[in-house]
Amino acid sequence: MLSKPMRQQVEEYILDLQDRIVAAFEKLDPNSPPFRRDEWTRKEGGRGISCVFATPDDDKSLLEKAGVNISVVHGTLPPAAMKQMRAEHGSVPIGDSSMPFFAAGISLVVHPRNPHAPTVHANYRYFEITDLPKEGEKSADGTPAKGELLSWWFGGGCDLTPSYLYEEDAVHFHRTIKTACDLHGAALYPEFKKWCDKYFYIPHRGEARGIGGIFFDDLCDKPHHMLSDDVERPRTPEDIFAFIRSAGDAFVPSYLPILELRVRTEFTPAHRRWQLLRRGRYVEFNLVYDRGTKFGLLTPSARIESVLMSLPETARWEYMTEVGTEAGSEEEKCLLALRTPREWVK
Repeated sequence: MLSKPMRQQVEEYILDLQDRIVAAFEKLDPNSPPFRRDEWTRKEGGRGISCVFATPDDDKSLLEKAGVNISVVHGTLPPAAMKQMRAEHGSVPIGDSSMPFFAAGISLVVHPRNPHAPTVHANYRYFEITDLPKEGEKSADGTPAKGELLSWWFGGGCDLTPSYLYEEDAVHFHRTIKTACDLHGAALYPEFKKWCDKYFYIPHRGEARGIGGIFFDDLCDKPHHMLSDDVERPRTPEDIFAFIRSAGDAFVPSYLPILELRVRTEFTPAHRRWQLLRRGRYVEFNLVYDRGTKFGLLTPSARIESVLMSLPETARWEYMTEVGTEAGSEEEKCLLALRTPREWVK
């Protein structure tokens, strides 16, 4: 019996994962409105489901803004998008013509209302580029044939962004992710943790966006620039997809216990002010440096509301703010962790 195409396997998995994650958040705060579920279609090909939570600033809900989005899209990649992708994906074909692509993924960001509860981000994705099919060629079922598969890869990761650092939360988050990674090779967590620390860095501020997690891209059967050829790691589509499922399934147990612990902590206007300043840094990274945001804005007929879903409802910038400069303060403690990456688990 033939296995399902990887496209179909990924689509089915992210649909199920989205349902499980949204259900976990709705169970945590049953008195708040449910997530808004917005199903959409892309005229060039594909569809998506955006599950979004946002309430007025004076609301008593535990979350302030959250989005758990999936997209399963296909179409053609313009040369500009392919050129940008080629810098990170060596298998992307070289040429001046548009190429057919398929992309499926889940992306989520959660901004809790309470300053003591950290923001979290995660995304897991699969990408294919194919050759143009021969004119008139049909598949076995009579549908138009897909072109030859030229390039494929998986990518993703998750990371935690606290305003106030609770070291036990950082340890729990990283340990849960490491456990999921270790099932597929001991080298994955340490290398992807280093990649995460490097990727989510804000050069003009000299600090990281958060306290990290894992980040990876271009996982396929080709040699990988972050992983030595002799290390144990998944290499086939099936094995890499198994790793993706382990990482995705680890999201709820890595984050929900932290949220449950911190989300009802008492806080002051001073705590809120610091939270909004930290959110300003979050916005700066996402709009200036994030590759996913840039790619989304370059994609023809991109759904801008989904591309910018990660931005918080409210943020703050102050000229030469003094917050965080007081020696020994909780705000300084957070800043020090953001300026010097730490090893949270062995």
